[in-house]
Amino acid sequence: MKLHELSPAANSTKAAWRKGRGPGSGNGKTAGKGHKGQNARSGGGVRPGFEGGQLPLYRKLPKRGFKNRFGKEYAIINVSTLNKFENGATVTIETLIEKGILDKALDGLKVLGNGELKKAITVVADVFSETAREKIEAAGGKAEVK
Repeated sequence: MKLHELSPAANSTKAAWRKGRGPGSGNGKTAGKGHKGQNARSGGGVRPGFEGGQLPLYRKLPKRGFKNRFGKEYAIINVSTLNKFENGATVTIETLIEKGILDKALDGLKVLGNGELKKAITVVADVFSETAREKIEAAGGKAEVK
C-alpha cells in the first residue's frame, strides 16, 4: 500500500455543502442564516454562556469548595504494595513509576501503613505515616525522607 492509494473508509466523509450559490442549490440567498439579525452578520453571534442579557447560570450558582494554592498533592502508596520489590531493594518514586505501580509523580510520594510488609527494603519518600515507618523498620528496612 502506498500513500496515494489511501482513501477514507466508506461513508466516513461527507461532501462539502456549498452555501449561498443560488436558489437552485437549495441553500442560496441567506445561506441558512435567516434574515438579518446578529447571527446573520459577519463576526456575529454571542459568546458561550451568554443568555441574551439574562443573568447567566454560571453567575447564579454558588462557588463551591476550597482549593489550597499552596497545598501538596502526594502520590499515595500503601506498605502492602511494597512487597512487589525484592529484598534489599531501594524504592523511590521513579522505581514505582517504572514498575507501573504509579502513573505520575505529582508533588512527591507519601507512604501509608495499610497492609503488611514481608521484605527488608529501603524506601525513599517525602512523607511517611507513623504506622508505615514502624512497619518498614519492623521488617528490617529503612524509611528515608527525601
